[in-house]
Amino acid sequence: MTIPVIALAAILLLWAAVLLAFATPLAARWREPVLRHPVLIIESDDWGAGPLQQADALTRLTGTLQGIRDRCGRPAVMTLGVILEVPDGPRIAATHCTEYHALPLADPRFDAVRAAVQAGIRSGVFAPQLHGQCHYWPPALLAAAQDNLVVRDWLTAPDPASTEDLPSPLQSRWVDASCLPSRALTPAAIQQAIATEAADYQALFGSAPQVAVATTFVWNEAVEAAWAQAGVEAIITPGRRATCRNGAGQPGCVDATMLTGGRSLAGPGFLVRDVYFEPALGHVPQRLVDGLQARTRQGRACLVETHRFNFLQAPDASLAALETGLREALTRCPDLRFAAPIDLARAIRQRDPAWIETRLKPRLAAWRARLDEIPRFRRLSQLSGLALPLALLGGRA
Repeated sequence: MTIPVIALAAILLLWAAVLLAFATPLAARWREPVLRHPVLIIESDDWGAGPLQQADALTRLTGTLQGIRDRCGRPAVMTLGVILEVPDGPRIAATHCTEYHALPLADPRFDAVRAAVQAGIRSGVFAPQLHGQCHYWPPALLAAAQDNLVVRDWLTAPDPASTEDLPSPLQSRWVDASCLPSRALTPAAIQQAIATEAADYQALFGSAPQVAVATTFVWNEAVEAAWAQAGVEAIITPGRRATCRNGAGQPGCVDATMLTGGRSLAGPGFLVRDVYFEPALGHVPQRLVDGLQARTRQGRACLVETHRFNFLQAPDASLAALETGLREALTRCPDLRFAAPIDLARAIRQRDPAWIETRLKPRLAAWRARLDEIPRFRRLSQLSGLALPLALLGGRA
């Protein structure tokens, strides 16, 4: 063989070795569905039981979202990760923090909040999803309150509490973080808790929860199994499953990663939410637009995470930033579709041709755009020269 042929063979073998080394994540991203159109969903957590001023914030959000529509005429959609109870402070105080008592979202004190939620649902701008009976594990709070005055004062406050004020580890519902590292809950306790919250959710909204998102993104397989039994079809994830709070109080013990379109062993499908937009923390509208454009290149939906505190702590600025971001998104991506997560999940599960791309060239371009997120792959493809032929896949039809 001539030297050029030998060199070419060596390069091809090197490329094959790189591809083989990363075969699993490369194949997973090829199997992941590619969407035909840009899709944007605003995902907002922590609504429901809590501060009474939520009613005004929700009403203002409804008005803003109704005024922003895609080319199909559908208004912008915001999910509401619903919390179904907060502590009943006076009753807990009467027990000296030895007993937990709940103030449920069904209480008359929350009439205006519930009415604002329902008005947004009827107008097509709110899509409720199960965030939890509460944004904590009650026995863990009672245990922590014995030594932590901040937690004790929070538990016994006379007015409906803001869970954002709790220490972060204690905001995780599906572990006992009263001490760190956290301790696992029993599957039986998890199953009973989810059965209760699913029943309460159905009593409020008239149907079983279809979508669930774990508080602080800490959950495990037992939670997924109980959600499935409760009727949940889709689970919102950040692309990985943390199952504990580590010694530093951070989400840890990651035991799984996932892509949109993957499925839990219990049955529900996964959707990935990984664009963060918190105007009260200084995030500008361009952050939302950049996230949408990046996900569109990848053939993915853009699920944007934002939280209730933005619209309570800095309501005018946060609402203006959201509106600006959504209008700019429509300008940059005129073919943009607004959707609810359950619609996206069902379209993916059914391989709906109105949503899912089947042509080879756009699928290759989306797959190429996803490869840079694979740890170490980009670096090795550049060093080996494999990046050059892969770049040729980047043009879309």
